[in-house]
Amino acid sequence: MEFYEVVKKRRSIRAYKPDPIPEEILLRILETARLAPSAKNIQPWKFIVVKDRVVKEKLVTACRNQTFIGEAPVVICAVALKNIAFGRMGGYWNSYPVDVAIALEHIVLAATNEGLGTCWIGAYDENAVKELLKIPEDVQVIALTPLGYPKEIPNARPRKSLSEIVSFDYFKE
Repeated sequence: MEFYEVVKKRRSIRAYKPDPIPEEILLRILETARLAPSAKNIQPWKFIVVKDRVVKEKLVTACRNQTFIGEAPVVICAVALKNIAFGRMGGYWNSYPVDVAIALEHIVLAATNEGLGTCWIGAYDENAVKELLKIPEDVQVIALTPLGYPKEIPNARPRKSLSEIVSFDYFKE
């Protein structure tokens, strides 16, 4: 699929077929996260790939009972190794939220290219996710996404016009 077409086709999928994802496709998708840019190329991330049905069902509870998460054959949990991330972005903040978000977005777009669906999950109980996936205290959960073949593809949602989100040369209201 051509890149701009991938971007246009990406949707938040909330219904999945049970069909397994071939391992070579899953690895191709994960490889895109490995190639993602990060501040000073530190790559302060890990991606926990969950296939176990029981663990996925427990993730549903940890993710505010979003049942579609358990339908997908795979759930990916993106975490930040915040202690190694570049800590001086703009002179005052840590790069890890941006670094991990970029890598996870690579996964989302690669999945779309492969005919798979995802849904960025930001509604979760971090302590429950950490306990379930045995994530150390100093590692930060950034987001999760189910990964699988969509049962249905929703229509595109409206977006703001470019003139509402872009200004040239300096900030304009």
